[in-house]
Amino acid sequence: MKDGGRLAAAIEVLDEVERRHRPVQVALKEWGSAHRFAGSGDRTVIGNLVFDALRNRASLSAQMQDESPRALALATYVLTWDKGLEALTAVLSEDRHAPEQLTDAEADRLAAPVPNDLQPWQAADVPEWLWPKFSAVFGEYAVAEGRALAQRAPVDMRVNTLKSDREKLLKKLNHAGAQETGLSPLGMRIEAKPGLGRMPHVQAEEGYRKGWFDLQDEASQLAALLAGAQPGQQVLDYCAGGGGKTLALAAAMENKGQLYAYDADRLRLAPIHERLQRAGVRNIQVRDPASSTLDDLKSQMDLVFIDAPCTGTGVWRRRPDSKWKLTENALNDRMNDQVHVFDNAKEYVKVGGRLVYATCSLLPEENADQISRFLSENPDFASVSALDVWTAMLPGKPVPAYANERGELTLTPASTKTDGFFIAILERTA
Repeated sequence: MKDGGRLAAAIEVLDEVERRHRPVQVALKEWGSAHRFAGSGDRTVIGNLVFDALRNRASLSAQMQDESPRALALATYVLTWDKGLEALTAVLSEDRHAPEQLTDAEADRLAAPVPNDLQPWQAADVPEWLWPKFSAVFGEYAVAEGRALAQRAPVDMRVNTLKSDREKLLKKLNHAGAQETGLSPLGMRIEAKPGLGRMPHVQAEEGYRKGWFDLQDEASQLAALLAGAQPGQQVLDYCAGGGGKTLALAAAMENKGQLYAYDADRLRLAPIHERLQRAGVRNIQVRDPASSTLDDLKSQMDLVFIDAPCTGTGVWRRRPDSKWKLTENALNDRMNDQVHVFDNAKEYVKVGGRLVYATCSLLPEENADQISRFLSENPDFASVSALDVWTAMLPGKPVPAYANERGELTLTPASTKTDGFFIAILERTA
């Protein structure tokens, strides 16, 4: 396929996402199934166009004075990918599968400088209704933080120390451009490629298939690291999901002690079994919510880790369609979920044990406000400064820019070059 046909395909997929409210990955997969002549390279470019259009929807719509799929796709090609108006004009005229030629109004808007009257939420590519909450967190840096969340995310990997080490794996992955992450001592990163760039398929690498490394964003790696799981401890991963942090905790425990993986949604938990086998983990019990309970674990855990259900505002780089689907009602639902999870998980922490609360959200209602509520209602728990733990465990590494008075940490793409993540540590004192 030529770029004209790829643009037409991207417009078709964006229309499917907008008009029928289809998840973007589903819409892309269905388009590929219906157009089998498109090669893997074509599907990659089409996917990049669609995702970049969604990442920058507000700013591109303002530039084009039009939020249609066509306007977004054309603006992505010319402006976000920096192809230029002349290249687009040629693409539209030379490919019979391309979209219709530009109108005079479209050409004028594509050639115009960035409007100087953009609203802050448009410049930041953050939903308008969410801007007051977002700007309350980041203040004068809110636009920069929003822009960072609108960029492509790198591929981050965590070395599985049960089977390998970072130096060895960096040599193995040198051909893919892997480098050390800036903060996590276990992390490797392949930076995102712009425009037409295609990322390597790391799941096809020998090291992935043999369990030497796993895919995990650096922020998630850091959250598991700061949890401080030790060999021989009793640990509960209360919202284990597919098991990314479970595997990181197991490696920190060196396969010693006992780690329990639980999730209220057994479908989310399903992938964990294959991942455990590949990683060579032997100290995990998976507790299926349909056939087992956690009653025997009450007041027994040295560490309970909560990767709480949340709005996912910190991972907009990876799921840009979710940015525009988020509603006030959805936020309220997640906050209620968090209260429920928090109040259940506390029962398993022993005196002297720790409760780690993490989200991939950047909103205070899901983060610091939840900690304040919990501490006010549970005087037998006290706050432990995650910032102090960071300084002790990561000597010489820059401390996060966003830390509140209790030492709770917020990581962001702009400030730490990670996904957006919140980390708080509590201790049961009585």
